[in-house]
Amino acid sequence: MSAFDSLFSDTAFTSTGCTLEEQTKFAEYLRNENMSEAVSEAFATIMCRQFNATQTEVSETAASLDGSFMLANTYLIFFMQAGFAMLCAGSVRTKNYMNILLKNVLDACFGAPVFYLVGYGFAYGAGTPTNKFIGNNDFALEDFTDWNVFIFQWAFAAATATIVSGSVAERCTFHAYIAYSTLLTGFVYPVVVHWVWSSEGWLTAFAKDDYATNKDDLLLNSGMMDFAGSGVVHMTGGFAGLMGAFFIGPRIGRFSPTGPNPDFQGHSNTLVVLGTFVLWFGWYGFNPGSQLTISTANDLTIVGRAAVTTTLSGACAGVAALFIAKYRDGIWDLAAVCNGVLAGLVGVTAGCAVVEPAAAILCGIISAFIFSGVCSLLLYLKIDDPLSAAPMHGFCGAWGVFFVGLMAKQQYVEQVYGRERSDSTPYGLFYGGGGELLGCQITGIISIIAWTCGTIGPFFFGMNKLGLLRVDREEEAMGLDESHHGGNEFKKDTTAVIEMKQGIVDVTGH
Repeated sequence: MSAFDSLFSDTAFTSTGCTLEEQTKFAEYLRNENMSEAVSEAFATIMCRQFNATQTEVSETAASLDGSFMLANTYLIFFMQAGFAMLCAGSVRTKNYMNILLKNVLDACFGAPVFYLVGYGFAYGAGTPTNKFIGNNDFALEDFTDWNVFIFQWAFAAATATIVSGSVAERCTFHAYIAYSTLLTGFVYPVVVHWVWSSEGWLTAFAKDDYATNKDDLLLNSGMMDFAGSGVVHMTGGFAGLMGAFFIGPRIGRFSPTGPNPDFQGHSNTLVVLGTFVLWFGWYGFNPGSQLTISTANDLTIVGRAAVTTTLSGACAGVAALFIAKYRDGIWDLAAVCNGVLAGLVGVTAGCAVVEPAAAILCGIISAFIFSGVCSLLLYLKIDDPLSAAPMHGFCGAWGVFFVGLMAKQQYVEQVYGRERSDSTPYGLFYGGGGELLGCQITGIISIIAWTCGTIGPFFFGMNKLGLLRVDREEEAMGLDESHHGGNEFKKDTTAVIEMKQGIVDVTGH
């Protein structure tokens, strides 16, 4: 390579472009090639101006492409609210479907101003000095211009709050719902985000600037790797829902001396299937979209791989759930397949960008078994979770975080987290990566469970003791649509009202 080629190459791959120093070197090289001083200076000036103009155009194009990519994925993630709404409506009885739909709508409505005022600041605000536990800047987006990032993160926050509504469906008061949704969106969830996804957080895997120089700032030189939120989003929502289901108690008649009452199934498998497909579709914004950028070849590789692993895990979990239900119940269960698909999608969310396709299949299959097992455990413990949100999001989310510690591939970790290939790069235990990454994943699991249960748990306990958490037994037996929302739109599910009036359903608590 000639001196000129070397100089041009060095200039082309710097973010500063052609500086005055490089321009002077160009001119000097041209003079050494017997070009006059005036001509060499003019030629070097023209070359540098043209190069910088081209580089500016490329940078602006890349920024526009990345911004469009982030916004498009934001819209996909927000569309998942429609999937949650269908899934929730189909999984409850007709006498409560308007109530659960209203709460799904209000997750977004309440979540937006709360996340704007305090949530984003607690999640990503980096004041002076910075704080490893909680963000301390950007409240109410003061002096803030990174609009794409805010709206993207709000879509995640809204999804977290929606998870909880399924666990306490059909018996939670409206003011209790507003209170827990606000607490979760404005404080509990943003703190977890700060730990894991902010470069300032104590659990983060994102080293500031250069990994080799700053890896000592990371927990065990690794940090917790949760690419799209198995822990941050799903565990937080799932274990918050578990606390709600535990303290609010089961629905009237859900458990009898002989076991769970089978008459509490959702009213529409059609809505459940549609909701599952909408959520699956939105997951392509949730998982691949968490790369945030698309303008480089490396970005495209990561996004494509995340889409493939997301697909395989969800699909194979659905197949596994089909055969689990057939073995357990003797039927080909449609609802079980839908729940299995969602469990697999939750499980692979943490590692979708850093595991191989074969590993994603394994992750999904085990997610289906975990979901089925935890659902059975909760029924045995008489914890009533109408949408099985805690098994799906809480426990399958924890499995997804743990799985990364076992199966993260070194090459993929280096691509995603910007780490140079070295013996110190943390990766999956089963690939020979040592226990540092696995240790961080386990630490993250324990910390998220402790934080979520330690904050939301006392809230639900207090609301229950004050009599503010659960509706009256008469209202619950009648149905929340009838007692709170002006009547049941279906006008078909009148059985509960008739039974209550005839004294068949005991609403006295005796």
